[in-house]
Amino acid sequence: MILIVDSGSTKSDWIAIDSKKGTNFFEKQRTKGLNPAIISEQEAYDIINENETLIDHKNLVEYVFFYGAGCGTIEAPKMLERVLKSIFTNAKISVKEDTYAAIYSTIGFEKHAAVVCILGTGSNCTYFDGQNAQQRVISLGYSIMDDASGNYFGRQLLRDYYFDFMPHDFKLMFKTRYNMDDDYIKSNLYKKPNPNAYLAKFAEFLILNKESAYIQGIIKKGLRAFVKTMILQFEVEIKSVPVHFAGSISFFLQDEIKAVAKEFGFEVGNFQRRPIEGLTVFHLEQVRALKS
Repeated sequence: MILIVDSGSTKSDWIAIDSKKGTNFFEKQRTKGLNPAIISEQEAYDIINENETLIDHKNLVEYVFFYGAGCGTIEAPKMLERVLKSIFTNAKISVKEDTYAAIYSTIGFEKHAAVVCILGTGSNCTYFDGQNAQQRVISLGYSIMDDASGNYFGRQLLRDYYFDFMPHDFKLMFKTRYNMDDDYIKSNLYKKPNPNAYLAKFAEFLILNKESAYIQGIIKKGLRAFVKTMILQFEVEIKSVPVHFAGSISFFLQDEIKAVAKEFGFEVGNFQRRPIEGLTVFHLEQVRALKS
């Protein structure tokens, strides 16, 4: 059995694949997020062990391919490797940062060169040369980076609401949809865990109302900032390779991304809303190649 894990700060999706038949071994499982930057080793262990389906089948697992937010440092993957190996004792373990999930799910098994972007709760961008990922900007996280991400757009909407930049009719809709009590918001931002995920929830409002001129202005501003700060670090590479996008924000903003890409003169490639779906095909072929 192959276990493929796509983990963010809020949730982790687990898909179990029969390596011979290529079918799902059991239904997709979901656990809490396993971001090693914000949870401890014991918490990671407890989160996995709470899922009865995973534990009931743990001895059948041959490979675990884990992709997660917060796994871009040297020590973080080692912590998760220890946790996963202690549970799935018969499996070979691979832990990589979520950038590789975006890469493998959008480029396919052929591994062609491309610039690959993540626009989900957070945002990132990397160049894949066909073998290795290259990043030239170190991300300092959601609080000062993550342009055009879900938490970026959520922050912009909250700021517009409280600074009274949001049109009156939108303020009424926003207040009706969300709890806009200032103490409640500050509690979520400064006292509760995962404030980035809390901010990203407001991006739903952006997607639902994206046809309006006001929302279009926010979207285009965020996307242009992302291009300038992230994509253009690979200004030479994008002249000859496509730019792929993974994550729900990019999936729902495809038209806007294509329009901004035309402004900056680069080619948009594939969109993958849920990287884990593309990873299933990728790793099936990989494991079969290893066994052949």
